[in-house]
Amino acid sequence: MTEKGIEYLRKKLIYHKIRVDLRYKQYAMKHIDRSKGITIPTQLSQQYRAVIGWCAKGVDALADRLVFKGFSNDEFNVMEIFEENNPDIFFDSAVLSALIASCDFVYISKGDDGEVRLQVIEANNASGEIIPNTGLLSEGYAVLERDDNGNAAVEAHFLSDRTDYYYSDKAKNFSVTHNVGHPLLVPIIHRADPERPFGRSRITRSGMYWQSNAKRTLERADVTAEFYSFPQKYVTGLSQDAEPMETWKATISSMLQFTAAEDGSKPTLGQFTTPSMSPFTEQLRTAAAGFAGESGLTMDDLGFVSDNPSSAEAIKASHETLLVAGKKAQRSIGSGLLNVAYIAACLRDDYPYFRYQFTKMVPKWAPLFEADASMLSSIGDGAIKLNQAVEGFINKETLEDFTGIKGAE
Repeated sequence: MTEKGIEYLRKKLIYHKIRVDLRYKQYAMKHIDRSKGITIPTQLSQQYRAVIGWCAKGVDALADRLVFKGFSNDEFNVMEIFEENNPDIFFDSAVLSALIASCDFVYISKGDDGEVRLQVIEANNASGEIIPNTGLLSEGYAVLERDDNGNAAVEAHFLSDRTDYYYSDKAKNFSVTHNVGHPLLVPIIHRADPERPFGRSRITRSGMYWQSNAKRTLERADVTAEFYSFPQKYVTGLSQDAEPMETWKATISSMLQFTAAEDGSKPTLGQFTTPSMSPFTEQLRTAAAGFAGESGLTMDDLGFVSDNPSSAEAIKASHETLLVAGKKAQRSIGSGLLNVAYIAACLRDDYPYFRYQFTKMVPKWAPLFEADASMLSSIGDGAIKLNQAVEGFINKETLEDFTGIKGAE
């Protein structure tokens, strides 16, 4: 493929960075919605600002269930590379970043001691040109370090035979050659398709809308609660010569004194109807139901606890959408991790292996839902019957995939 050049990739990163930054702000609950509605003035809007973490919950609910265990048929011993790079942090960071921003990138390099180093780079700091049939990059670009103002201080341009490093001080620029045959920047993509080769984020536009809707509802409820606590009162029939009444004193005083006018007329006291808080509760439940349907969660997950506790089977059944989304994420992210293993093995051995040599390696994941006692019993009965029908059909490895429990050696 024709080399695009670092300037093209810089512009491409700037174009997509806005979208990625928005997802990270939504996940961190730091995004401030512009429109608050026509009923709340700007001053009150700043005072009663709601914060809801539904988008973060939608990401974490799936990310926490995606536990990578390794590769089966690891003929090239690539797990040794991952074990040397703090796998507990590396895999969780790679999965979480991919779910938030639709993808992330793994920067592969070799240290002075010859060990292969792996570093996860977020999608707002890296970009590249993807090869659709392999999921690898033909050319990559990453910002490895930024200054205090957010400007790129150290950049890297990844090519099939070398990596060029660019510093803000041009005198420090240098290149490192390698014999891998692919750029040392590998994307890990969540839910890729022909229209979106770099995947789709777990934080969808619909999910952001329902969260924004819920935030507006809470803000209106907070403002209404002030009037609910201190109902508005009124007085009619006061003389025009009466001294103006302080509004705060009229609100908090337990006793007010009014005198009759010279003509004998008396003031009339009244109170406006207190607004009800029930509509806000119903509207919040509607927003929660919309977000739950979008993200595959349940109302229980969003804080609307049901009266009757559910069993493990009932919880699994209610999360059927989340289960399907998790299996899809395992396939797409597992393919990216396999590409990381392939490129890392080539760099470690200083030999350009063919990618088809790694096709027998299969990513292994822990079950999305942990098995309880009843499920273990059902799996055991099923395994006995299947082995009676076909001898050796279910073995120790298969049971571990079903239950997530590693048996005795």
